[in-house]
Amino acid sequence: MCLVIGLWLFYRSHADLGTNWSITLEVREQHRLITRGVYRRIRHPMYLALALYSIGQSLVIPNWVAGPSNLIAFAILCALRVDAEERMMVEEFGDEYAAYSARTKRLIPGVW
Repeated sequence: MCLVIGLWLFYRSHADLGTNWSITLEVREQHRLITRGVYRRIRHPMYLALALYSIGQSLVIPNWVAGPSNLIAFAILCALRVDAEERMMVEEFGDEYAAYSARTKRLIPGVW
């Protein structure tokens, strides 16, 4: 289930972002704040998708090194990028992003 939900959420995140998506932390020309779709409740659904996929991989690969390796890589990625991404969004969108942050959670709806 983690793999399926993670893949669906990853797809949905990309679809909702459209041309705003970038592999690097950057604001593109005509970038706008997306607050619809899965972004209505979660500020970083793509990271949640990667976490779910990583957990699923850890559960299905019967190897104590290969199984959790993606989960460890995700934890490092999340630790390095989420705060930086949020700072960038505050700089770009200011009060609009602050209001969005106040009504959504980072990764887990209603929790964090």
